[in-house]
Amino acid sequence: MPLSLPLPAAAYFAADAADGTTVADCFTADAVVIDEKQTHQGRDAIARWKNEASAKFDYTVQPTALETQGDRLMVTARVMGNFPGSPIDLHYAFTLAGNAIARLEIVP
Repeated sequence: MPLSLPLPAAAYFAADAADGTTVADCFTADAVVIDEKQTHQGRDAIARWKNEASAKFDYTVQPTALETQGDRLMVTARVMGNFPGSPIDLHYAFTLAGNAIARLEIVP
């Protein structure tokens, strides 16, 4: 059964199958994404980050668990694709601002 996620997180995971611009549209204008110890700030940088990841590997993401920790929404997702170590469970820590994402940190 699919996980019922709050709208901004659900929009992010749906957009992840699309392109960088679609992913970036899920974020506030000055949002921050931290992935693989790299920081990407602003929609343009977030779009580049997504496009570069998609150019390197083909992958799918399936959210499997949801937890709230203070002001953060923690989503565990199974990521499967043609990258070393696949499949892997990653943890997505979302900080929301209304119907957008203000911060996203992705860690193993």
